[in-house]
Amino acid sequence: MFFLTRDALSVHSCKMQNRTELFVNATSPKSFSVIIKVCVVIPLFCIFLCCIAVMLQIFASHRQFLDTSRYVLFAHMLINDTLQILSSVLLFLCVMGQVKFPLLFCVPLLFVSTGTFQNTTLILAAMSLERYVAIFYPLHRPAYWHSDRIWIIILPLWLISFMFPIIEFFIGKQNPTVDVLSSNMLCKATIINSSKSQGMYRFAVNVLFFAVVGVIILFTYVRILLETRKLQQDRASVSKAMNTVLLHGFQLLLCMLAFTHPISETLTVLNTNWLAEDIAFFNYFCFILMPRFLSPLIYGFRDQSLRKHIGKRFLCCSKEDKSLLKYRFRFQSSMNCLLCRS
Repeated sequence: MFFLTRDALSVHSCKMQNRTELFVNATSPKSFSVIIKVCVVIPLFCIFLCCIAVMLQIFASHRQFLDTSRYVLFAHMLINDTLQILSSVLLFLCVMGQVKFPLLFCVPLLFVSTGTFQNTTLILAAMSLERYVAIFYPLHRPAYWHSDRIWIIILPLWLISFMFPIIEFFIGKQNPTVDVLSSNMLCKATIINSSKSQGMYRFAVNVLFFAVVGVIILFTYVRILLETRKLQQDRASVSKAMNTVLLHGFQLLLCMLAFTHPISETLTVLNTNWLAEDIAFFNYFCFILMPRFLSPLIYGFRDQSLRKHIGKRFLCCSKEDKSLLKYRFRFQSSMNCLLCRS
């Protein structure tokens, strides 16, 4: 009987030791750092989704926005950036949690992240060209720039953006030991697209995208600027178009911050004693995530018509909350009166 009790005590002590080790591991500095990073990213992501949902709901409920090519392009940019941030945050959470899954599920997620990243620049170029066409061809606008046919321009942008990641994936040599269905791995672009040829191809494509879009935005801005000096009438609309194109250039610069990753990483390593994962998170948050958050929100809240509807929407929500509070207060007061009478 004594030996049974001693064995039971030894088993119990082993279980307690294992629980203590698990608790220590769960509360280690590394785990605490992961929790902080997740708690920083998720609330911002939720706020971004709420703002995007409000703007898309305004577009869907007001015909005046759907009948304007500029707003249709902007709505597509909102959808594109939402997909980009959603896929980016999912990849971030998988890396933070060290979640491994088969290549079959990882590759589509990387395709969406890369394709939507490149598609943002193309949509910015299309929006700048739309302002150029609206100023120089106000009465004889080409048919494909009308709101009901703008999909003729939008569809090729999506096809081109997703064509290049697919080509990049098939350029590299795939490991024959990796099974598409059973081999689990971390879903990172550096793991799947790791060959030098893929890296050179990715760099060339990104430079080509941003160079072409930069030239288009600069061309439209200079042309509208010269047109402003010629026109004596309707200077206000031309000036607004010029400011819009300038804002597109600023959005392009925000997108280009993602390419400062090697420089910022080198400077951070030289001037701080941070861990490698902390440096990677700092670069991801400051130069990839935040520009994607700010770019559509700045453009959306800058627009006077859209800002007016957003303000009305939030005012209506606050009024509904106040009315619900009033009804709740009246209900509680009536219940209190009934209780006092009883």
